[in-house]
Amino acid sequence: MIKLLGILVVAVGFGFRVNALVVVLAAGVATGLSAGLPLRGVVALLGRFFVENRGLVLPIVLMLPVVGLLEKHGLQERVGALMRRSEAATAGRILWLYQALRGGLSVLGISLGSHAGMVRPLVAPMAEAAASNQLAALRAEGAAKARGELSAADSARVRAHGAAAENVGNFFSDDILVAVGALLLVKAFFDTAGVPVTLEQIKLWSLPTALWVLLVGWWRYRALDRRLAQRKEDGP
Repeated sequence: MIKLLGILVVAVGFGFRVNALVVVLAAGVATGLSAGLPLRGVVALLGRFFVENRGLVLPIVLMLPVVGLLEKHGLQERVGALMRRSEAATAGRILWLYQALRGGLSVLGISLGSHAGMVRPLVAPMAEAAASNQLAALRAEGAAKARGELSAADSARVRAHGAAAENVGNFFSDDILVAVGALLLVKAFFDTAGVPVTLEQIKLWSLPTALWVLLVGWWRYRALDRRLAQRKEDGP
């Protein structure tokens, strides 16, 4: 049981809101030490895994400075200005479309999206700008009690829904094709547990789940639009 010390480190670290990278590294080191490996062996093991999987890690590492450079030169402001020109765009519609797009690409095994690469620089500003656009429409219609701008709480709520769209859209759709590694991981888990299952059976039952999640997402984002509109009319 002491070999599961890394799980406790992860739970405590996230519970105290410690940096995720620090928590994961600490959990890896704690797991290795509790398993009887020397510190040098744990560091060597981490380094070997990083080198062997650098093809997956480097695109993520290199993407961060690119996104930061684009944000420095006004990416979020330009995206927000573009959304304010669209009268039909709402925060809920944008988030639902992104969840559908993320899920569809995950079905094909295409990873075009992430919190750092899509949600923070593009999706969240688009949704916030659309919500502000809804507020402007209410004021134009004569909602006397409408607030002048999106509150910090509503802005945080929109961003949280954007993060959820990324997580849900990717998680429930990436095990529908054989080409995706998550499908093989699920099968390996069932094989270890002694449950006979084929890849075709996993795909068969994954598709209805992905469609249901898309429907639930549509309902949640509609509720978000209604809640934002109500709060704008009622005031803070």
